[in-house]
Amino acid sequence: MTVSVPPDDQTPVEQSPQGGNPWGPPPPGPLTSPWPSYPAPGAQPRNGMGVTALVLGVIGVVLGLFVVLFWMSWLPALLAVVFGFVGLSQVRKGVATNRGMALSGVILGVVGMLIAVGTGVFAVVKVREFADDSRAHSESVKASASASAAAEKARHLSFGQTYTFENGLKVTVAKPEPFVPDDYVLGHAQGNKAVQVTVTVVNTGTERVDVKTGLPSVNDADGASAELVIDGSGRQKVITGYLLPGREAIGKYAFSLPPDAAAGAEVEFSPDAKKWHDAYWSGPLA
Repeated sequence: MTVSVPPDDQTPVEQSPQGGNPWGPPPPGPLTSPWPSYPAPGAQPRNGMGVTALVLGVIGVVLGLFVVLFWMSWLPALLAVVFGFVGLSQVRKGVATNRGMALSGVILGVVGMLIAVGTGVFAVVKVREFADDSRAHSESVKASASASAAAEKARHLSFGQTYTFENGLKVTVAKPEPFVPDDYVLGHAQGNKAVQVTVTVVNTGTERVDVKTGLPSVNDADGASAELVIDGSGRQKVITGYLLPGREAIGKYAFSLPPDAAAGAEVEFSPDAKKWHDAYWSGPLA
């Protein structure tokens, strides 16, 4: 058999890379294929990374949903992303077959980290709000206590000073004066010291006020209570009834102190003990 040879001035249309030998071996180098590679027949797929990524992603998402556990969720979520990318790499190399699991692990890991960040921000905001509320409540309690202490201090006056109650009544208690009871007297024993307490009430409001005073209470400087004196002289006068705007009412009350009572005294009085705290007037008797 004879093979024809082209003339010297002609070149073949195609030449193989192996010097014109179409039957020679292929050139050296990697062979590429448009089809995905799979593990060799009989080889066990290495799907552990994808499974681990999926499990860690689920754990990260679940932990991130709990406010008290969000600080634990970022680690499994981050590991899910890492293991998921490793699993996807193994799928591309043909040693694993669970691409869906690995991709799901990556997605869940990213979602878990986002949830952890969001929950962390939410927790920080709530903790800050709670701290601000606690601080405001503490300041409110301190302010209330300070106001209460100031109000309590304002209710303690000296004889002759005036205290204005919230209903507009201005009350003044004068310094007690010596009182000489009549022969017919109740509440005064021989040798005791009798004093008269004068209470002046003025209505500075715009409406009439029902004055329900009862009686003032008198104690000496040591806290011993004085006894109310009632005689037939008609000098005592009890404040009661309505007091019109701009009008004044004066009450006079006699009390008997024991002979060994201290030289000072305190008078406790309120125009309506059910509504207003008592005010206190104190000072020396002599």
